Amino acid sequence: MALKKPENMQYEEAIVELEQIVSHLEAGELPLEDALKQFERGISLARSNSQKLQKAQQQVSILMKNDTQSSVQEFSET
Repeated sequence: MALKKPENMQYEEAIVELEQIVSHLEAGELPLEDALKQFERGISLARSNSQKLQKAQQQVSILMKNDTQSSVQEFSET
């Protein structure tokens, strides 16, 4: 099965794959060449997700600027 391009994946889907890659690399059982391929894939996934997060932050910022009735408040988990 062909892997999806990171830019075509949902954020959550990429996180799951990235966690699997980290697990495989941490196990230390992959041959060097396979480990390098997995590492390269992981870097691509991380970069793609970083771009998605930046885009989401920009959208939130724009929406908050357009909403003059609301103010930004600190998030608390209580």
